[in-house]
Amino acid sequence: MADDQEKTEEPTSKKIEDARKEGNVPKSQDFSGFISLFVAVVALLSLFKFITIHVEKLYIYFSSFMGDEITKNELLSITIYTLKELLIIILPIALFVSVAGVLGTFFQYGLIFTTKPLIPDIKKIDPIKGFKNLFSIKKMIESLKVILKVAFVFIVAFYTLLSFIKQLPHIAYYSIFDQMIWLRDKVIFLASIMLALFLFISLIDLLIVRYQYFKDLRMSKQEIKDEFKQMEGDPIVKSRIKKLQMELAQKRMMQEVPNADVVITNPTHYAVAIRYDKSKDQAPVVVAKGINEIALKIKEIGRKHMVQIVENPPLARELYKVCDIDKTIPRQLYKAVAEVLAFVYKSKQKR
Repeated sequence: MADDQEKTEEPTSKKIEDARKEGNVPKSQDFSGFISLFVAVVALLSLFKFITIHVEKLYIYFSSFMGDEITKNELLSITIYTLKELLIIILPIALFVSVAGVLGTFFQYGLIFTTKPLIPDIKKIDPIKGFKNLFSIKKMIESLKVILKVAFVFIVAFYTLLSFIKQLPHIAYYSIFDQMIWLRDKVIFLASIMLALFLFISLIDLLIVRYQYFKDLRMSKQEIKDEFKQMEGDPIVKSRIKKLQMELAQKRMMQEVPNADVVITNPTHYAVAIRYDKSKDQAPVVVAKGINEIALKIKEIGRKHMVQIVENPPLARELYKVCDIDKTIPRQLYKAVAEVLAFVYKSKQKR
């Protein structure tokens, strides 16, 4: 019994789908961050010429005030102009990064729309539970991951930027255009290192997140059994329903036997009741069929209502095999059934 309660089984597709509906999906923040950083770098390099033009405009604009006394009105104009130029520079990059953020989540778990996480839940603000989660092993692991990532990135970025800083005294003598070229080259170099570093970290984090996600969704054998019962229905209840349906179908079938013209038997194991009404039937119709006990019941009802019983074992077995209830007989059996019906009609005329 204990083995049934241990969560050793992989989650079913229904379990995963239910988790998605609740907004519980495997999401790696590092992977989304990498996608955003990658798109930001590509956008920055693609728009470098555009950015350079606006930076030069700012430089020329600021240079025009050198040696002049700046009044409050001029200061306001400088502020407005600077903000406008900065927005022109930043907005295209911000737009690309926003789209990248959406793509980063889409690549991980596709499109999902749910309002369940927005529904207020008292359990989420339980201080005792929150305190336990704050000092849980999972939180400690997450904190350790963050510390290691930040330390790793900081060390690499520090030594890379340190090498750049050593070049600044010489770069100060360059023209603004040459300084922008130098800055572009250094941004490409630094971005390449950071992208490679973040790609490595994000892939590891993605694997860890997905492993932990499916581990948390693991199910016990009893949960799988309960889910199967919920999806397919309780086997006992299903068997009872099926039995009830069969009984109702047999009851309806038996009610049609008195309307039959003939019951063809083999003589003990098979019985097929056939009706042929020229006014509404295009061909003879099987109104009831059965074997063993059901066959005996069909014959009993037929005798009670004066339905003639004809023994024809090959025809009875063939009719039972190929015909459905309330369906006309197949064309290949027309002749054989017609002979039986002709015999029945002649017998009725004699009587």
